[in-house]
Amino acid sequence: MDQHTNVQARIESLLCSKLEEDEKFVESIEYLQNLNVCGADATERQLRRNLEDRELELNHEYLNAVEKINDQVQSFVDKISQMNAICRNLTDRIQSNKEKTRELLKRTGTLQNEKEELKIKQEYLNNFFEKYSLTEEEEKALLGPKTDGSLPESFFKAFASLQKIVQNAGEQLKLEPDNLTFIEISRSLQQKMENAYSVVHQSVIRECRLLNVEFLDLKPTVHRSLELLQSRPTLFESATSEYGMARRSNVVRAYIDALTKGGKGGMQKSIEQFSNEPLRYVGEMLSWIQGAISAEREILISAVLKSCQPENITAFSKSVLSNISEALCQPLRVRVEQIITKETNCVALYRLSSLFLFYAKNFVSDINADSVLVKVLHDLHELSQHMFFSVVNATVQRITSKMDVPDYDLLPVNAVHQCLLLLRDILESHNDNAFAAVLDRKEMHAKIFAHILDPLLQSIQLVCSNLDNPLDVAVYMLNCMNAIRSVVILHQFSDTRLEGLDMMITANEDVLVSEQASKILSDNELMDIYTRCFAHQTNQGPLARIPGMELERVRNALAMFNEFLSQPDGYQCHQTVKISSARIRESVQKRTFENVLAAYSVIYNKISQTENGYTDLKSLQTLDEVKQSLFK
Repeated sequence: MDQHTNVQARIESLLCSKLEEDEKFVESIEYLQNLNVCGADATERQLRRNLEDRELELNHEYLNAVEKINDQVQSFVDKISQMNAICRNLTDRIQSNKEKTRELLKRTGTLQNEKEELKIKQEYLNNFFEKYSLTEEEEKALLGPKTDGSLPESFFKAFASLQKIVQNAGEQLKLEPDNLTFIEISRSLQQKMENAYSVVHQSVIRECRLLNVEFLDLKPTVHRSLELLQSRPTLFESATSEYGMARRSNVVRAYIDALTKGGKGGMQKSIEQFSNEPLRYVGEMLSWIQGAISAEREILISAVLKSCQPENITAFSKSVLSNISEALCQPLRVRVEQIITKETNCVALYRLSSLFLFYAKNFVSDINADSVLVKVLHDLHELSQHMFFSVVNATVQRITSKMDVPDYDLLPVNAVHQCLLLLRDILESHNDNAFAAVLDRKEMHAKIFAHILDPLLQSIQLVCSNLDNPLDVAVYMLNCMNAIRSVVILHQFSDTRLEGLDMMITANEDVLVSEQASKILSDNELMDIYTRCFAHQTNQGPLARIPGMELERVRNALAMFNEFLSQPDGYQCHQTVKISSARIRESVQKRTFENVLAAYSVIYNKISQTENGYTDLKSLQTLDEVKQSLFK
């Protein structure tokens, strides 16, 4: 049953299978189709034989194929054995190499660490040498040029490196003051630095000595070298002094040419051509010197010291310019002294003295205040001022010696006007800008007033002593004082002198006022009455009982005085009209009336008192009425 089931299952499987899709089945059918089928038995036998032959053929083929496969397998096995041997060999070698590699890696790691340490050391040494030592090229550059002495660019670069190294060594030495290495390095660097400064100094000295007159060949190395020398004040001062000496001869030569030949190309006249005009001659010389100093200062600041620090430029430029300007002092002094000693014009000498002081003050902005040129100008100022006062004294003495007594008009004589004209000319010269330099103008004015006005006043007083009439003396003094005051008041620092003149005017006015007031009182018979009223005391009894103070006499005197009050201008002294100043005339008249009014007030106060016995005086005017009449 089971077998039948299996067969049935196989048959169903064959039926269900798609034989046309089975390649082996298709090949078997094709093979059978190629067989010749003669008969059933023969065919079967033939078929069986053919199948057996075919099977045998296939077995041979299979055998051959298996032998080939066997040969290949044996060859493969041999190769595998060889490969196995090779692999074992490689394994051994790899193991050996691994050991060697492990050792090599270990050694490599050690070497790598040593390499890193060496790199660190090398970097430290490189940094150390870079920070604290110069290269061979820099060492050679710092020795300076061996040919023309002009410093090349390499020198300045090497010098900058040296400065940086010295700074680094100094900073490190502060951190490690006991480090002998840095102490030795610092000493060596300082020696190199001093040698380098010496090279720079020598180069600047040489370049300054080779400068031409036109100053067209100034090399850039000069101002760069001076910039380096700033940290060595002694060498810097020596170099700038050498520059000043190099420029002195050129400036003096140019000054002499300007004096004798004039400007370039003959466009300007020589200064000597103005020698007959002292002010212009001296002014031209000082102006040229000022221009030369300004030009030298411009060259010095813009070309020579342009790379230096501002404070050094200011200090050393003044020193250099003082050195250069010193060469001009001797030719200037000789010519000016000749002019001053020959000059007799007071105003010219005064202006010259102020001109020297003006330029001395101006030069201080460019050169030292204690420079030779400034001292020479101050000496010339003192000399010209001394000569000025000497000539003033001589001139005033010459004028006053010819002073005569005044004419009938009592106006100042010609000598007075000449002295005042001299004073005015001298004081008016102060309008020049040069006089702004006069340090104490007040003192100078006081000296000028003293040298001119004091002798003049003495001469006027001496002339007045020859006049017989005191009123003539007072009027003449008033006219002279007024003339002097009109000149003095126009100028500064004259307050003290004006006070003295006003006091003298007042004193001489007093003479006229006293004389006129006495004349008015005397003409109106009030002088004796005023004297008695002023001296009367209460214990003397009534004033009317005193002899000379009778009622009738007082009444007559008051009537005459009332008549005077109707026309008060007619009682002036004839000398009063000769007063040249209307202001003084008015002052004399006003003060005269004030004195008269004061005297009348004494009389009025006494007479108006009933106990003095004057009860019926209708002619007695009040003080206000008298005042109104006098000052109407």
